[in-house]
Amino acid sequence: MTHPWPPEVVERLYDELKALAHAHLRRERTGHTIGTTGLVHEAWLRVAPQLSAAGDDPSQFFAAAANTMRRVLVDHARHRQRAKRGGGIEPVPLDEATSFLTDREADELLSLDETLGRFASVHPRACAVVVHRFFGGLSEVQTAEVLGVSSKTVQRDWLAARAWLRKEIAIDLGLAHPQ
Repeated sequence: MTHPWPPEVVERLYDELKALAHAHLRRERTGHTIGTTGLVHEAWLRVAPQLSAAGDDPSQFFAAAANTMRRVLVDHARHRQRAKRGGGIEPVPLDEATSFLTDREADELLSLDETLGRFASVHPRACAVVVHRFFGGLSEVQTAEVLGVSSKTVQRDWLAARAWLRKEIAIDLGLAHPQ
């Protein structure tokens, strides 16, 4: 596949994507079924067909790749939840199985994804801030640049989104009662 960027830009993007994937996986428990390189490659395979849509702007591609990495991790969490509930899979002896997430981590990730979906329909820009900051690892300034808003706007959206998401996820997981 051809792309609009010179090899040195692609190499820099690849290095940044590996650092981002490493940061995502560092937050998870050890013994994952997917590693840093696997996460980068899976994200690349999903985002590469959209390369021309990013045009000449690597930051737009990087933001899309960060969101795609989130989707890859959510897909793995869903797979784990299906497997936990049987999912038509042949039983595997425990010593042969490797866990990607604990049950609680999988529940939390799925709750976050569902809550982000609801949040996006009400506050799309603030949801984009969460995706870029949390999943993309972008700073406030970088997020503001990608979204075309001020850093102060990103700060306000980030604070409001974190509070809203924290409350909704706690309700979703049965840790708090709806008000």
